Amino acid sequence: MARSGRARHPDLLSEQAKPRRTRRPRSAAASEAAASDLPEAADAPSPIKRPSGEHHAAKARRSSPSRSSGEQVRADTSESAEPSPPDEHLGENAATKRDGKGGARKPAGETGGGGAKPAARRSRKPKRAEPEPSAPEAWATEPSASTEPAVDVQRVVVTGASGFVGGAVARLLRMRGRDVIAPVRDRRRTGDLADYGVTVGDDDLSEPRVLAELLRDVDGVVHAAGSYRVGIAREDRGGMWDANIGTTTRVLDAAELARTPRIVYVSTCGYFGNTRGRVVDETHRRDVREGFLSWYDETKFGAHEVARQRIAAGAPVVIVMPSQVYGPGDPSQVGAQLRAAHDGRLRYRVLDDVGFGWVHVDDLATGIIAALERGTPGESYVLSGPRHRLGEALATAAALGGRRPPRVAIPTGLLSVAAAVGGRIGRPGLREVIESGAGVTYWASAEKAERELEFNPRSLEDGLRDTFNPPVV
Repeated sequence: MARSGRARHPDLLSEQAKPRRTRRPRSAAASEAAASDLPEAADAPSPIKRPSGEHHAAKARRSSPSRSSGEQVRADTSESAEPSPPDEHLGENAATKRDGKGGARKPAGETGGGGAKPAARRSRKPKRAEPEPSAPEAWATEPSASTEPAVDVQRVVVTGASGFVGGAVARLLRMRGRDVIAPVRDRRRTGDLADYGVTVGDDDLSEPRVLAELLRDVDGVVHAAGSYRVGIAREDRGGMWDANIGTTTRVLDAAELARTPRIVYVSTCGYFGNTRGRVVDETHRRDVREGFLSWYDETKFGAHEVARQRIAAGAPVVIVMPSQVYGPGDPSQVGAQLRAAHDGRLRYRVLDDVGFGWVHVDDLATGIIAALERGTPGESYVLSGPRHRLGEALATAAALGGRRPPRVAIPTGLLSVAAAVGGRIGRPGLREVIESGAGVTYWASAEKAERELEFNPRSLEDGLRDTFNPPVV
């Protein structure tokens, strides 16, 4: 399925290729000026660029990670952007370098036709192998191979707590008697966090050294902040780059400075790309030469790679990869469609063949806390629920409301025409929405999390029933 030339950072994300060191957008305020550099071009800036001169382990972290493992039309924990829909992805990386015209680069000395043979090279002695870069002093110990708790997690910082997923994690931690600190940019968006006893602090996550002071006396941090939107305008791309890649980099910098013993990064199953009907696991790697489905997809992939690089340098990071999140208070467009189907207000179906794993937000919060307490540092865990196409989910929601799903479905071809016209008929980012949803599957197995974290997501029917009629706690 063609993806309109979105292969913007092939060297950035391949495990065999060394990431280029390029310049990132300066800030959200400068995003409009930087937007022309970010999107379509193959030489757009690599998302994985550390702030210069920040820490003593910078060299180690620039090396490609050796292991790893994310989701999406959504993931919700955003505190740095308006909540809205997200997406997902696939692959096997290739080491072949491109010549800039779509072909593989020829080996040195090879001629195009029947020219003279290149002169034989003088043999050289093999170079002495360079020692592996050492891990930061704070993280010099080997990751534990056990899934038992590595630390007594009593005091936790949760970023993105004013968002959907981060808020659920903060509330559940408080219900379990843990001390929770939530750095937020806008106190007006914190909702009922204070009622649960969450300590709310003013911090926009823009300065690692300031955040490090907050992390000094805690047992762990859950980094759930980010921007989760698909189909954004070009002028918003710099802001999303910073919200996903920049913020993740700064939070991990702060955790290093504070020597935080436990870190959970909330990624997405979208990290895998379009799985094309396959159910993949944490070992799967997408083929980045196929490009990215959206700017959200690209920036979340880049943020995930930042976390993997830190793991390779010895950081005690556990990565969790949610699938499509839903539940009470879901602010996404998928959530709005489910509610409309339940209430009988959905007039037509759009892109209902997109396939997700569906995870209730409370089950996801439980899985994230289990990863914080028992996850093995350096490992990734898919936190996905049962797999269904969007059309099936809408039909289930409608049935729970005593309704029938709408019969009218908007053909993808008609949407594509609107996308081609752009803002005059559709919305400017409609092409991204189509590419992220038309026949795409974001399917991944949670078997590892079920085995090691006792993750046990509810069925979609039970989860939707609890969404529309939440139990009284």
